[in-house]
Amino acid sequence: MSGHSKWKNIMHKKEKTDAQRAKIFTKIGKEITIAVREGGADPESNGKLRDLIAKAKANNVPNDNIERTLKKAAGGDGADYEEVTYEGYGPAGVAVVVKVATDNRNRTSGDIRHYFDKYNGNLGTTGCVSYMFSERGVIIVAREIEPDAKAPRGTKPKPVDEDTLMEDALEVGATDFVADEECFEISTEVNDLTFVRESLEAKGYPIISADEDMVPSSYVTLTDEGDIKNMNLLLEMLDDNDDVSSVFHNWEGAE
Repeated sequence: MSGHSKWKNIMHKKEKTDAQRAKIFTKIGKEITIAVREGGADPESNGKLRDLIAKAKANNVPNDNIERTLKKAAGGDGADYEEVTYEGYGPAGVAVVVKVATDNRNRTSGDIRHYFDKYNGNLGTTGCVSYMFSERGVIIVAREIEPDAKAPRGTKPKPVDEDTLMEDALEVGATDFVADEECFEISTEVNDLTFVRESLEAKGYPIISADEDMVPSSYVTLTDEGDIKNMNLLLEMLDDNDDVSSVFHNWEGAE
């Protein structure tokens, strides 16, 4: 769940196996549990929860699973998860920030430290690399609006007008707008993420994802094949850990 190359990351997720999809469901479920505990179980009054429900649906989490998680968390039956951030260095000094949701900090700390040690990195102290990153919201919008279920058979997708989307996004508080061949990436202040996403959804734009991101101020390029292999393995192990919610790094050219 890398914090960068958002579209490629989303495409990669779509190819995951059932077992890997189950891990994604588990991770989002933990985030929902924490959001309910901190802001209540009513999405109308809990913007963070609304974002997570939208994220769950974008990742094809069944509605029954979402409802079950909400009821369990609202009833106080969910595990006592806490959010923890780890910082460290990957091979050749790549800055890495790992955010987790865990009910056993000792277990998770041991796992994270083991991954860094095994793949030629080292876990650092709080603040050792986070100063290199700035937080923002990132909304990914598809280039085409798929016809709804009631549309006549054979109806083609409708292309999103780039100029109109940019104007609408900036009007509701977006701070940046980037277009590529496959999607549009809209940046916001973190506190404005929910409002901008919901405003664009209300206008019918096809939102693929809306997440908090950490953007590095500078990047590291890896040239040694061993470093590249170890960095990929480190990211893979972190991504595969059920406790890890998201990973951010400043590796330029990450696969």
